[in-house]
Amino acid sequence: MAITDDLRKTLTDPTPLYFAAGTADLAVQQAKKVPALIEQLKAEAPSRIGAVRNADPKAVQERVATQAKEAQATVQAKVTEVIGNLDTDLKKLGESAQDLALRSVGVAAEYAVKARETYEKVAEHGEQAVKTWRGEAAEEIAEIAVAVEPEPAQPAAGSESKAEAKEESKKSAPAARKAAARKPVAKKTTPSAK
Repeated sequence: MAITDDLRKTLTDPTPLYFAAGTADLAVQQAKKVPALIEQLKAEAPSRIGAVRNADPKAVQERVATQAKEAQATVQAKVTEVIGNLDTDLKKLGESAQDLALRSVGVAAEYAVKARETYEKVAEHGEQAVKTWRGEAAEEIAEIAVAVEPEPAQPAAGSESKAEAKEESKKSAPAARKAAARKPVAKKTTPSAK
């Protein structure tokens, strides 16, 4: 029975679908930015191409060679430092390995929690996107607006009919909205006897 319950729960959980919808919505939002980036690259391309054409190949080669020598010197210094700092005591190496393994487990657990949080955020975004696509968000906003709307002040002697009309419209608005949400029932017609 536990397997059946787990399977039923897995198949009825809408979160993966919301995650997919959220991912698609975020992808569409990012895709909307692409045309602007292409236009920016088109505008910058001539100046960059001109800079490359006007660059002196010898100066570029010298700069690259200097950077390569600096990188090599830095790497050699780091390697020498690491080798000099190596602890040859096996007991300390074992403790370090154990400590590293425990840290790795902790980091893995932390990443798993972050991944779950991100998954849930994208799923929430997808759920909101689906509601927007269905038009449910507008209904919720209308319901919130009705709930937040303040009570009208006591009417003056001459405006009692206006206040009463407002009260009636407020009372009938939720009922009208519910009635509009229901589908009309098809009437059965009976063939007339001839």
